[in-house]
This record gives sequence, C-alpha cells and structure tokens, in this order.
Amino acid sequence: MNNKVHLGHTARKRFGQNFLNDQSVIDNIVAAIDPRPQDHIVEIGPGLGALTEPVAAKIDSMSVVELDRDLVERLKKHPQLKDKLTIHQGDALQFDFAALAKPGQRLKVFGNLPYNISTPLMFHLFEQIDIIENMHFMLQKEVVLRLCAKPNTKAYGRLSVMAQYYCKMIPVLEVGPHCFVPAPKVHSAVLRLEPYRELPYPADDLKSLQVVVTQAFSMRRKTIRNSLRGMINSDEMAELGVDSTCRAEQISLKQFVELANFFNAKGAKKVVED
Repeated sequence: MNNKVHLGHTARKRFGQNFLNDQSVIDNIVAAIDPRPQDHIVEIGPGLGALTEPVAAKIDSMSVVELDRDLVERLKKHPQLKDKLTIHQGDALQFDFAALAKPGQRLKVFGNLPYNISTPLMFHLFEQIDIIENMHFMLQKEVVLRLCAKPNTKAYGRLSVMAQYYCKMIPVLEVGPHCFVPAPKVHSAVLRLEPYRELPYPADDLKSLQVVVTQAFSMRRKTIRNSLRGMINSDEMAELGVDSTCRAEQISLKQFVELANFFNAKGAKKVVED
C-alpha cells in the first residue's frame, strides 16, 4: 500500500498532511488535553479523526476547523462524529476563533498542525488569546525548541519572546516520524501552551514590542546598540539596566518589554512635542 494513502484518503502535500496513527501517542495527547463534558473544545485540522474520535468520546460536542473539503465530507458522514461536530470548512489562519467563544467561557484548542503554517497560526491565535484556556499542538520538534528556548541559547529568537510573552510553555512528549502516515522527514513534539491570566511583563503597546523584538533579531549577530540604532541609544539602554553590547539572544523577555515600553513612550513624547 502507498504509505501516503491512509483509510482511503491520499495525504496532500499542499496541505502539509501527515496523519497520526500511533495509539500510545494518541492516548498521551488526549490525556494531556483532558477533555471534560463542560469544555468548549476546538480542533484545528482534524484530518482523519485520529485525535477527534477519542476527544469527542469524552464530551457532548466540539468544533473543528478543516481546510480540505474531502476530509470535511468524510467527517460529515463519520458514524461516531457526525452528530457531535460543528464543522467549519476553511483556513485556520483566517478563522475567527473568538466567534466560537461564549460569554465567560474560554476555548481549549488543539491540533496536529501542518509544519508550513504552525508559526503564523500561533501568532494568529495570540491575537485572540483572551478567549483561550489552553492549547495543545503537535509541532515540528525544532519549533517546540524555539517556543521554549531561554536567553543565551541558539534557539532563542523572536518566536520565543513573543510566545512566552503570552503563554507558559509546557512540553508534553516527543513523537518520531514512524508515528505518522506518511512519515515526515522531521521529528515532532507536543506542546501545551497556557495563556497567562495576568501577563508577567505587560507591554504598553504590543506593536512597539513586536517592532523592537523583530528589529533586534533581524540582525542577531550584531549588538543591540547597532540593531536598535535610531530607536534607543546606549545611554537610554543603560538607564533601563540593559547592556547595549549584548546581542538579541542575551536579552530577556522582561528587558525586551522594558525596551519596548521606553521606545513607545519616546515615540508618544515626540508626537506631543511635534
């Protein structure tokens, strides 16, 4: 049998489809998600339902977002799932997850994310973080390492800072290529993201934080005095207790927020003066 054909469906490269089919991995992920009857659960990319079935078995109903029309049709006819699922056919990158949340209720989101959209999808979800209880994602192991990375490590970068601004990162388990059909060329890992109820280091302006972090890591070999030239000078950094001879990968989340808040206030002051 062609290893790209699973349960009569051919995996589509353009959708980044790799179907999970290892029962022990599935059991571990479902245990981590811990579905409860009262939960409002949303799955991104249910595919052939490997995770959907055991999660749906523990609850009355759930929502799924699936791009592939053929898979949507399969889910609509699925004997165990058809009456439990609210299916949204479309691109998760454009999807309004906030529209699913009822007043006073947060969503539990999970999915085996296609590697080619995992980072932009996470940033899309961060924009709607207030309505999310937690997230469990199967991701490329390299992406999980970047999400969890601490300062002074190679993996630490823009994704690490921005994700850790919003969420606590908890690695769940590592998953080898043999657990999928077709087997991907990379190793995977499952990560739990817990949004902070109160941000440990709130930014005065999110755009300023994004600008400062992006600019700093766009020239990660340079010192931040050089990468942030024209935005914040060495004396101003010294006032904030930040060593201007450090590189971006040596700057903590707390320091990035302080730099961004200073940059934002400086911009606001300039507008008033002008």
